[in-house]
Order: sequence, then structure tokens, then C-alpha cells
Amino acid sequence: MTVALFSLLGFALGSLPFSVWLGRMGAKADIRRHGNGNPGATNAWRAGGWRIGLFALVLDVIKGAVPVALARSAGNLWGWALLPVAIAPLLGHAFSPWLSFHGGKAVASTFGVWSALTYWEVPTVLGLSFAVLRTVQKVDAWTVVLSFPVVALFLALRGAEPWLLAALGANFALLVWTHRRELRLPPRWRPRKGST
Repeated sequence: MTVALFSLLGFALGSLPFSVWLGRMGAKADIRRHGNGNPGATNAWRAGGWRIGLFALVLDVIKGAVPVALARSAGNLWGWALLPVAIAPLLGHAFSPWLSFHGGKAVASTFGVWSALTYWEVPTVLGLSFAVLRTVQKVDAWTVVLSFPVVALFLALRGAEPWLLAALGANFALLVWTHRRELRLPPRWRPRKGST
């Protein structure tokens, strides 16, 4: 029962489309008509500027972190019992009932979930992987997807419990789904300096 309640809470919080709401309130715009049409923080930034975009980003991270942190602290959940709670906000973000079960790509919420699971470790490794991969290839979706094997290697080397690797695998599968259109394009590698 505890697992189900925290999973429902996670899905409910994850489903809140803060970027869309902030775009309407702050920029008087539907952010889904900007950029790639994604209802996420990047398009909130494009539609309403850096203040709205940054606020949306922070809220998307928080809505991933809060249900997992509450399940750990108030529900005393850990191990396999925490797995559905960790995935729930990501599913809520990607399949939001507020947006007719469409949603964002769940990248910011991924950072929130893993902040609650591993504190600074996985978010730092993931962020550094993003930064390095973005310097060598141009497609954002491939930057996200190619970063996950790096995180998996990190977790394996640190002796992470199997359920954490399962959570990473589920997270990876969801991000492949949310980026599926962009992933139809191959990675576009940046030329090295001095090459033509």
C-alpha cells in the first residue's frame, strides 16, 4: 500500500506541466508552438526568456526529487520497493493527463529522481557526460542516450545494488521513447579542429 501511494504521488507530481503553465502566465504563449513543440523547460526558455525557463527547469527537477525523497524519509522505502516510486514521476512527466497524456521528455525530472536516489553522484556523472558528448556531436537526443552507458558503468564500478541498475534501465528506455523522433537521425559528430 505504501509503495502504491508514493507511486501515485510521484505520477501526480510528475504530471504537473509547469513549463506550459509558466509559459501561459509569464509569456502569454503556448510553449508547444515554439522550438520543437516539446512542453518542457527549453521551450519555456525560448518562449518566455531565461527567468521563466530557469524556473520551469527547477520545478521539473523538484517534481522528480520530492516523491522519491518523501518515500525514502517518510515511507522508509528502499531497494526494489522504491523502484516504481522512482519511475512514477518520469512517467507522469512524459504522459501527463493535464496534456491529454502527452508530455515532455523527462530529462530534468531524471536529474531530480537521481538526486533523491544518489544525491550528487549520478546527476554529476550524467551532467558531465552531457557536457562532454555535446562538444563532440550535435544531436541533443543522442547526447542524452549516449550518456546512460557512462552512468551504468559508474554505478557498476561503485557496486550499486541491482535495483538501481534496473531503475537506470527503465529510465533509459523511457528517454529513448520520449526522444524517438530525434533518434531517427544519426549522431552528427563535430569535426575536430583542423579537419575539413
